[in-house]
Amino acid sequence: MAGPIVARTRAELVAARGASSVSFVPTMGALHDGHVQLLKHARPLGETLVASIFVNPTQFAPGEDYDDYPRTFDTDLERCAEAGVDVVFAPTVPVMYPSGLVDTVTVDPGPLGAILEGASRPTHFRGVLTVVAKLFGLVRPDVAVFGEKDFQQLTLIRQMARELALGVDVVGCPTVREADGLAMSSRNRYLSADERATAAAISAALRAGVAAAAGGPDAVLAAAHAVIDPADVDLDYLVLTDPELGPAVPGADARLLVAARVGRPRLLDNIGLTLGRPS
Repeated sequence: MAGPIVARTRAELVAARGASSVSFVPTMGALHDGHVQLLKHARPLGETLVASIFVNPTQFAPGEDYDDYPRTFDTDLERCAEAGVDVVFAPTVPVMYPSGLVDTVTVDPGPLGAILEGASRPTHFRGVLTVVAKLFGLVRPDVAVFGEKDFQQLTLIRQMARELALGVDVVGCPTVREADGLAMSSRNRYLSADERATAAAISAALRAGVAAAAGGPDAVLAAAHAVIDPADVDLDYLVLTDPELGPAVPGADARLLVAARVGRPRLLDNIGLTLGRPS
């Protein structure tokens, strides 16, 4: 089976993309089974499936792991071929930022970008939305698929596409998990064996929250917090919101989101649930 076309410049992307309908999966590489599921989900949504592989410097703050972020391009191409990708767009930083990494035109994420991940990483979502807007402009997809694991990111990208009238249907794909429940992430490789066992408490806390959903918001949060030992898991936040990241409403759909550090990596996870009304 022939592998995907690799486009590294804007001109090569235009030539490879053609005139057909396009489904698109942006990635930073280091592809795992979760990425493969995103690609397979996107495969039937367009005539041409494009994946991008680009470690975006503007979404990393000083001191974060930009330089150490895993880069496994040859293996990534194999995984793309496995999933039926037609074109891999793998630009360099100058291709994506021809004016340099300067604050010229960027995308402001607005109020939703200042909470949760935005509170801990104030410049993160500006970098994410700016690069995704650039990628949408270059790839010109009809549909773009993102994982629900990064739920705040997915919500903000949907909002950006809608409010800026970008003409892209942004689709969420359910989180793919390891056998122990840990959400798949490129940063999981930073975990030692002992840390990996400890990190399983994060998804266990979400499941406990779901099991307590009939009791309403307070019951959900109490059940989830009870699973996490702060001596082992450095919890950043464990919050309950509505599906648009606003206040959770008893008797309605909600989202339970968590961010925590176990050893070196900062791990994100979330789960959907329907809240009961406490008596």
